[in-house]
Amino acid sequence: MTFYRHSGPRSYLTSTMTDRFDCYYCRDNLHGKKYVKKDDKHVCTKCFEKLCANTCAECRRPIGADAKELHHKNRYWHEDCFRCAKCYKPLASEPFNARDDGKIMCGKCGSREDGNRCQGCYKVVMPGSQNVEYKNKVWHEECFTCFECKQPIRTQSFLTKGEDIYCAPCHDKKFAKKCFHCKQAITSGGISYQDQPWHSECFVCKTCHKPLAGARFTSHENNVYCVDCYKTDVAKKCHGCKNPITGFGHGTNVVNYEGYSWHEYCFNCKKCSLSLANKRFVINGDHIYCPDCAKKL
Repeated sequence: MTFYRHSGPRSYLTSTMTDRFDCYYCRDNLHGKKYVKKDDKHVCTKCFEKLCANTCAECRRPIGADAKELHHKNRYWHEDCFRCAKCYKPLASEPFNARDDGKIMCGKCGSREDGNRCQGCYKVVMPGSQNVEYKNKVWHEECFTCFECKQPIRTQSFLTKGEDIYCAPCHDKKFAKKCFHCKQAITSGGISYQDQPWHSECFVCKTCHKPLAGARFTSHENNVYCVDCYKTDVAKKCHGCKNPITGFGHGTNVVNYEGYSWHEYCFNCKKCSLSLANKRFVINGDHIYCPDCAKKL
């Protein structure tokens, strides 16, 4: 924005003739009359106003010989017409702003017109006022608010979603993943198990509350357990060796029959130790036998 200042209005040289002298245009005798000298020509005031005077850019009327004239970049004004287009303040002896659309404005109105506009209220952000700039856009500080809670962000951190701006708490509440266990937002870190997000501090053994992130664990009825607690509190006991059936370590297959369970490697004939997994067998008391051994009993 460029501001200009006038040196003041100018007046044409007028005089009164005492000897015979004619108007350049109408040939009227100018003796004893007022005339104007323009471009080395002597012109009566009537012809000057009709043929030579500049037209005021504001009122569109001729600027007569007796009027004070202001000019800027090949445009002319009566002194009284040279005013701010917004507030109408006289600018003959004041700094002014000449806009591309031809309007003349005082410094204050020009700043308002050409200044950056707040993305919140669309009013001009005046130079020196408290404001926030983000991605080549500007807001008044009090207009830079959270889309959700409507509170000014000020010095807080913020996040965006599309064109909307959120304070961190509102963004977490609205968009962050929720922990499968506590249902609260996961703002950083966290782990995933069975396509469900968890806080690391929430992913603990159901029984002893030992953190399980990075440790061996298993699940039962939507709860997770460390290996030790699963063995002692949850796992079925093998009817053969009486140890927990965990699925960890040697052998993972299980044989179930009439409410009893065995490790597959424990489901053997009591007499000959033949593995009976996927084979015919006979139960006698608490023991199992192959058909051949059962006949010898």
